[in-house]
Amino acid sequence: MDLGFSWITEILNSGHEKRLRYMMVGPVVKSLGKHCYPWGMDVKPTWIPPLLGALSLSERFRKSIGGPCSGSIVLSILSTSQASAGFAADALPLLSSTLLSTHPLQSRRLALKVFCTLMPGWFSSQMDSVISADLDRLLQAVGDPFQSTPDPLSLDWRFKRDYEPFNSVVILIEFASSDLWRNHLRRSNFTSCEEFLSTEDKKRNLLGCMLFTVNRTWPTFLHTPAKIVAAIRRLEELQCSNTAEVVIMWAWTAGLINTMDHDGWKLVGGNTFRFYQTHGIGRLAVLKRSIINKNGGLYQLRLLRQRYGDSPYRTRRTKRDIPSEMAHMDQDEIDLAVSRVCQLRRLYHLFGHGPTMWREAVVTEGMVVVEEAVASEVDEEMDVSPGRLVTPVPFVDWACDYP
Repeated sequence: MDLGFSWITEILNSGHEKRLRYMMVGPVVKSLGKHCYPWGMDVKPTWIPPLLGALSLSERFRKSIGGPCSGSIVLSILSTSQASAGFAADALPLLSSTLLSTHPLQSRRLALKVFCTLMPGWFSSQMDSVISADLDRLLQAVGDPFQSTPDPLSLDWRFKRDYEPFNSVVILIEFASSDLWRNHLRRSNFTSCEEFLSTEDKKRNLLGCMLFTVNRTWPTFLHTPAKIVAAIRRLEELQCSNTAEVVIMWAWTAGLINTMDHDGWKLVGGNTFRFYQTHGIGRLAVLKRSIINKNGGLYQLRLLRQRYGDSPYRTRRTKRDIPSEMAHMDQDEIDLAVSRVCQLRRLYHLFGHGPTMWREAVVTEGMVVVEEAVASEVDEEMDVSPGRLVTPVPFVDWACDYP
């Protein structure tokens, strides 16, 4: 493998005219494609520059000269590699071309996969040197991530991996929180996403994708109250309320905001209050059910441990301090359950109600549940006055020592 990429580098650096280099590189790339499997392939960082160089030649001469088509193979290899993240700035102009649905190679699906593998790189310091027009051009080319083209018919079957649009949406959500990218987003980037997120299940699917992304590849995704609020506000400006609602669900369920960060919770709480006051108090039922949903508990625990160390929950309690219904649970299950109760009570207080004004939250069979009426009748019970003061939620009892 190293030898093949060395050949590409030598060809790119040779004194031959670029047209001839293109003709020479094609067979080498094609040969590499036959030996590169998507699973378990460790693409070295040193391989990325020659791949980008070969793709650049393909973009320039493929249509006018013809010959061995290397563009799709290069995109295929890049789409399987996390090593390419550091080359986002170099790949940006090439993706702005290959992402287009009108591109001759019909490579949009592959290019979207590459866009996702470059994920952390879009927020690196190298992007500061990219001119605003190029950033805008990329987001215009990304367009609606749910709209893609089939993989090229000539592509080796081993590279025909499923493309997950939510992976692109996660990046676009982070763009909404970024000073560099925020103003380049457009409503058309979320057209299909907004429609797709019209159901509660799909909102949870995106939330799960966000949690998976943080655990596996991107620990700084929406990790501060300021970034969360910036994303919510920009998405609302774009009239993408369904996507903004998922960001609010993220803030309340991921556990990244420290429970003692009163300023952070005041910021998030104030924007949560404003969002539901603006877009409909009835939508609160989805947030409530998201808080008490036990799915993703393992990922959440891993996330908290990455952020807070071996003791993700600041206060540890013995089983004699907990309700008898929880005695059969292990400590992690107890911590997660109690944290959900605390978040639920925080939400109650945000909208002006103490726990005694609601049906009691209980712990049953290892998960936090709330009686059905709390989720379905919350609209009728809540008094959301325009002038109500939003403040950080005090800890109402021992349980809320937990995050």
